Amino acid sequence: MKVRTIFLSALLIASILFTQLVLVTAADSLLYSPRIIIDPGHGGDDGGAVSLSGKKESEINLEIALRCELLAAFMGTCPIMTRYTEEIAYPDDAVTIRARKVWDQHSRAELANSIDNALFISIHQNKYTSSGPSGAQVFYNDAVSEPIAKSITEQFFKYVNADKKRTAKPVSEDIYLFHAAKCPALLIECGFLSNPAEAEKLESAEHQKLLSMIIIGSVCGSLNDPGGAK
Repeated sequence: MKVRTIFLSALLIASILFTQLVLVTAADSLLYSPRIIIDPGHGGDDGGAVSLSGKKESEINLEIALRCELLAAFMGTCPIMTRYTEEIAYPDDAVTIRARKVWDQHSRAELANSIDNALFISIHQNKYTSSGPSGAQVFYNDAVSEPIAKSITEQFFKYVNADKKRTAKPVSEDIYLFHAAKCPALLIECGFLSNPAEAEKLESAEHQKLLSMIIIGSVCGSLNDPGGAK
C-alpha cells in the first residue's frame, strides 16, 4: 500500500510538471494575467455544512484552497488567500454569529475589490437533504469568469463527475459576496458532503490534489489561451 501511495503521488507530481510545461509555452506570460484570490469558504464561527464523518466544510475548503495556492504559486501567479486557518479575528463589536458572518463576507468583498485585475475563486462543498446527488459544479458572476468556469467544468466532466449534468451556471443573485465583488469571480462547489462515497473522497488528500490540479490548471490554461479570458 505504501509503495502504491508513493507511486500515485509521483504520478501526480509528474502531471503537475507536465501541465506547467504545456501551459507556459503560450505566447503570453502569466505576468499579464489577473491576480488570483483563493477563498476557502466559511471559517471561524461559520463552519458551513458538516460531512458524514463530522468534519466541517470550512476545514475541507481550507485544505483544498491551500493545495490550490501551492499550485498557483508554482505556476507563478502570486496568489492571495482570504484565510490561512480556521480562526478569524472578528472585531469586538461583532458579538453575534450573524454579525460575524456579515462582517466576514464584507471583509472578503473588500479584499477582492482592493486588488487590481483580480480573479476571485471561492472553494465550497455542497449538501442536500438526500444522499443521492453528487458531482462538482462551477458558478460564475460575469462574462470574463464564464469561459474559465466552463473550462473547469470540462475537466470535472473528464476526471471527477460521473455524468455531465452539472454544467457551469451564473451565480445566484442572492449570494452577496459574488455580486459585491466587482471582479470576475468563481464559486466552486467541489462535491456533496451528503453523498457518502463523495464525502469520503472530498476528505482524502489524493482527491483534493486532483481537484486543485483541475482548478488551477484550468484557470492558468484559460488565462494563457489567446482566445480565452484575459
